[in-house]
Amino acid sequence: MKKLILDDLNRKNTEEFKQAVKTPIIVVLDDIRSLHNIGSFFRTCDAFLIEKIYLCGITATPPNKEIHKTALGATETVAWEYEKEVMQVVDRLKKENVKILSVEQVEGSVMLNNFTVESNVKYALFFGNEVKGVYQQVIDSSDAVIEIPQLGTKHSLNVSVSGGIVIWDIFQKMNVL
Repeated sequence: MKKLILDDLNRKNTEEFKQAVKTPIIVVLDDIRSLHNIGSFFRTCDAFLIEKIYLCGITATPPNKEIHKTALGATETVAWEYEKEVMQVVDRLKKENVKILSVEQVEGSVMLNNFTVESNVKYALFFGNEVKGVYQQVIDSSDAVIEIPQLGTKHSLNVSVSGGIVIWDIFQKMNVL
């Protein structure tokens, strides 16, 4: 096996990305403190042609050199919008018939491996603050709450790691490839 170089990967350029049909997933980041986590989400969303990212609350916005360190240019490809109040995003998406999915540990959550994707449905994945998680008001407004099964001694994963896991899982269940 030969390791592939960048030219071998045949990736889209910025204009091709913007013109491409997007995966019907919206990512909402609420009160994310770490600029590296934000950049990591942008890079993951670029990898899976995610439709849009909403940045809410204290979540920093591009351009920002610390976000750029991990985003590696994905802030130029992935559509994003800032909205101070996360509940305004919830209300807007509900009016557009987008299914609201919070990623959190709650009573009655659906384990990610048991979550079934509905065909022809657009999903919004809500990720919360690294310490406080997704706010209760968002959870109460969610169509479902997804939890990543964990077997170790720690009670949580880094938010951008959780994002990568959940985005990949929903993406592949949509049979996009």
